[in-house]
Amino acid sequence: MDINNGDEEEFEFSRNYFLAKESSGKKSTRKISDIDLVDEQELRAAVANIEPKHEKETIALVNSYKKLYPRWVFELRCGFGLLMHGFGSKKALIESFASTALAEYPVVVINGYLQSINLKQVMITLAEVWWDQLKTRQRTSSRILQKVQQPFNSRSVDDLLAFLDKSEAEENDSFICVVIHNIDGPGLRDSESQQYLARIASCSNIRTIATVDHVNAPLLWDKKMVHTQFNWYWYHVPTYAPYKVEGIFFPLILAHSNTSQSAKTAAIVLQSLTPNAQSVFKILAEYQRSHPEEGMPFDNLYTISRERFLVSSQVTLNSHLTEFKDHELVKTRRRSDGQDCLYIPLTNDSLEKLLSEINQ
Repeated sequence: MDINNGDEEEFEFSRNYFLAKESSGKKSTRKISDIDLVDEQELRAAVANIEPKHEKETIALVNSYKKLYPRWVFELRCGFGLLMHGFGSKKALIESFASTALAEYPVVVINGYLQSINLKQVMITLAEVWWDQLKTRQRTSSRILQKVQQPFNSRSVDDLLAFLDKSEAEENDSFICVVIHNIDGPGLRDSESQQYLARIASCSNIRTIATVDHVNAPLLWDKKMVHTQFNWYWYHVPTYAPYKVEGIFFPLILAHSNTSQSAKTAAIVLQSLTPNAQSVFKILAEYQRSHPEEGMPFDNLYTISRERFLVSSQVTLNSHLTEFKDHELVKTRRRSDGQDCLYIPLTNDSLEKLLSEINQ
């Protein structure tokens, strides 16, 4: 009797096993579109209204890092690159350091959290800034002046790097500071971009300050890049600050966007730019509002911007436009007459909302 019961139990177990296998092969009829997604603007507003915790402690922590500013400047002058890691956005901390302790040095900022970055344009900007420094401080001989007659935007990457690596300055501590927010970001995470950044950092007239947040960021570099080219001096500086600017470029999974959200996103990006850059963008936006079917010619934008004392040269305007394009705020298209023009990739409603946002 016991033997029969054991056989029945074994048979029942085997039967249930095969029934489970059969049911597991059935396809579910559920779809992602069936999920009731919340509006992205509402979700971001709810996140923005979350009260910060331990505010006094985090402020005291960040203030303690400010005592390290003189040491950081000294290490930059000694030829090291500074790599900041730790939980929390370090954008405000690094910008505070650059605007106060590095006021006497030219600073070029690379926002690595963007989806795409033109490193060739970054090198052109660095070369133009360094050339302006040499001319301003009158440290360039007439022989060198003749060699730099060719525009930087027509030079190769190797020529640009060679120019940045020349030591023409009289003082050893004369250099350009390159600030890279999220050097491990999506726009810089590939091997080729890291190789170019390492070559830039190894130039004698360049000093690099960068932040990382990805746990696997060190895997981007080999031993030569870490110790010879970047020459990193590592600092653990957790701030516990929210990634407000860095996170705005990543869509929220359980939310859907709309017209007002596109304008809100663009407004948040513009707030991170300089006042002059914002004013140049307003000129373009107002032109597009009155001429919705056509883009704005570069010459027109330059003329108006110069009349309003927003730019001093085409190089300055180009740097603003490069920043707009990196943030995908401005694009270029060709009109019927063959002229390349600038336009903002937003609908009329979104553009109206954006202007009302930035004019507040």
